[in-house]
Amino acid sequence: MILVTGAAGKTGRAVIRALQARGVAVRAWVRSPKQAMAGVEVIAGDLLDEAVWETAVTNIHALYLICPNMHPHETTIGQLAIRAAQKANLSHFVYHSVLHPQTEEMPHHWQKLRVEEMLWASGLPVTILQPCAYMQNILGGWSRIINEGTYTVPYPLTTRLSLVDLADVAEVAAKVLTEPGHTGATYELCGPDAPSQTEVAAILSQVLQRPIRAETIPLPQWQAQATNLSQYARETLAAMFTYYGRYHFIGNGNVLTWLLKRPSTTLTNFLHQHIQQQNT
Repeated sequence: MILVTGAAGKTGRAVIRALQARGVAVRAWVRSPKQAMAGVEVIAGDLLDEAVWETAVTNIHALYLICPNMHPHETTIGQLAIRAAQKANLSHFVYHSVLHPQTEEMPHHWQKLRVEEMLWASGLPVTILQPCAYMQNILGGWSRIINEGTYTVPYPLTTRLSLVDLADVAEVAAKVLTEPGHTGATYELCGPDAPSQTEVAAILSQVLQRPIRAETIPLPQWQAQATNLSQYARETLAAMFTYYGRYHFIGNGNVLTWLLKRPSTTLTNFLHQHIQQQNT
């Protein structure tokens, strides 16, 4: 059995689907019992609760650690996960990190690097996955794209970001969790596209067959509107967006293609798939 933390989030759900497609038994760690899901064993609790960790790793052989997005205590969660994995003598620990974690100007990246550092010192059989930005993030503004014809981002329109389909990331996660030969590896997971935001709007226009205009929302305005986020999350995301605007966020797609043994998903194909799913 494989333990997947952060199981109620979009990454956790995608990884669980990919594991289930391989016929693997999954224990899903969620924050609340209300987030229980079909087809898996569920454990509920706080990732900062050491007692829950002891229960969660009982009778599993591998762990896929996903920390909640922009969590201020990711390093502590990493410490608890490592201690629990060591006590349980797990055969594999896979950590969901991020592309370019060594970037100190993005605090959540820097925290993930600290967890990576602890993992390499732990003596555990480790694999680290470092995905870039998800194509799915574009869908957060889908209603505005459809209803207003605008694609809005809180950084300059010239900013280039490598993008990856979460389904491709999940497929790789399931692969490294269920096939030998991946311990000791760090895999950067990037799709074939690193478009500017103007180019993203052009692809949206082509796929939707009507004009979509890219617009920049000033960062203070974005922060004022992000009332659903904690102050830490707002500040951390603002630092990330500022970094994006200064330096872009670009990786290489070769590793993902090699792992998938097929071409990775393009942004155009991803958007076509999304529209088809909406229409079925």
